Amino acid sequence: MAKPISAFTCTACGASHRKWAGRCDACGAWNTIIEEAPLSQGPGRGLGTLKGKPIPLSGLATQEAPPPRAHSGIAELDRVLGGGLVPGSAILVGGDPGIGKSTLLLQAAAAFARAGQQAIYVSGEEASAQVRMRAQRLGLGDAPVRLGAETALRDILTTLDAERPDVAVIDSIQTLWSDRIEAAPGSVAQVRAAAHELVTFAKRRGTAVILVGHVTKEGQIAGPRVVEHMVDTVLYFEGERGHQFRILRAHKSRFGPADEIGVFEMTGGGLAEVANPSALFLSERGEASAGSAVFAGIEGTRPVLTEVQALVAPSTLASPRRTVVGLDGGRVSTILAVLEARCAIPFAGLDVFLNVAGGMRVNEPAADLAIAAALLSAREDVALPAEAVLFGEISLSGALRPVAQAENRLKEAQKLGFSRAILPSATKVEGLAAMRIDRIADLTGFVGETFGAG
Repeated sequence: MAKPISAFTCTACGASHRKWAGRCDACGAWNTIIEEAPLSQGPGRGLGTLKGKPIPLSGLATQEAPPPRAHSGIAELDRVLGGGLVPGSAILVGGDPGIGKSTLLLQAAAAFARAGQQAIYVSGEEASAQVRMRAQRLGLGDAPVRLGAETALRDILTTLDAERPDVAVIDSIQTLWSDRIEAAPGSVAQVRAAAHELVTFAKRRGTAVILVGHVTKEGQIAGPRVVEHMVDTVLYFEGERGHQFRILRAHKSRFGPADEIGVFEMTGGGLAEVANPSALFLSERGEASAGSAVFAGIEGTRPVLTEVQALVAPSTLASPRRTVVGLDGGRVSTILAVLEARCAIPFAGLDVFLNVAGGMRVNEPAADLAIAAALLSAREDVALPAEAVLFGEISLSGALRPVAQAENRLKEAQKLGFSRAILPSATKVEGLAAMRIDRIADLTGFVGETFGAG
């Protein structure tokens, strides 16, 4: 019998290789290729002699009702979960150290328990006494949550199988170890094995399992990327240390829209949900000032208004600084190049600082017009109209392109007292007669109409 051939797999993208290499040819990652044990092969390897059990097949048409959902009572959390927690789902939550992941999930476990769900919280990083102290501080001491502190995967699965909870929180996946894997906790093999066993248990027993994942310095969840493919939902808990706001963002969701966000405020009593993020992010905005523009954005299904702030100052450096917080730096560089090439407005010799107020992060191309307006306002020292919101994508030719869900953006702006909108000319808007809408075809026209010169 021929000797089984070992397989080499990239932990970042899952690509297979015939031999080990330092760099994966498929995704370009370094030191991510590991050797995997070959599958055992017995006599009769052909399909004609080795037959399995036929699997049941069905059509796409179904009369089944949508999966039931458990509601925690925390509206922002239920929103990000697609309307509630689906039984048997596996959820991975990542975030920077100290951002509040454990606090959020302890509050979530208590909320589900108080709503009638049996909840178990297993901590692999803290002793039970430490978790109880946090619960007392958060006012959750009377919540019917079952608490445990363990890192042995076999013991955790045995406990969960015996208790059959509705919700199980595992904090965190990197601390678990399986006695069947000869590797240290947190290694690729251990994390993958632990995630596989817990996800399998969730599907088999109908328990919703919430896993906490550490993140790397690049902001990605540590461990093999295959874990993110295995789970049903991947959530990132984001926020700046200097701000009290926290954003729970769905990067992947099989039961709801991706990129949905929930907004929380860190207080002395834990995380408090924010029902109207737009009003919160604009609460400190005073009189109109140069370098400030209000962007009407969409996060998942929710319209959110944020303030884009810019500062442009003469530079004493050979290479002027470009400091960007809360926006895509590459996108900002492209907008600066378009302003110089299409509008003849140079930024050479000028330091540029851009920031999204409140610690919010904006990734939409629809923010292009607001970014350009803030930059021009700061450079010319001319304030934009305080009652105006802006949105629109800027092409490399300088043309303004329409973006999706324009009416939802404008309705949210109108709700907060804005009476004017500046947007691309091709945008279709109906039913907003009370709002003044300025349609702009290209960036050159915007510069001429708003600042009086190109």
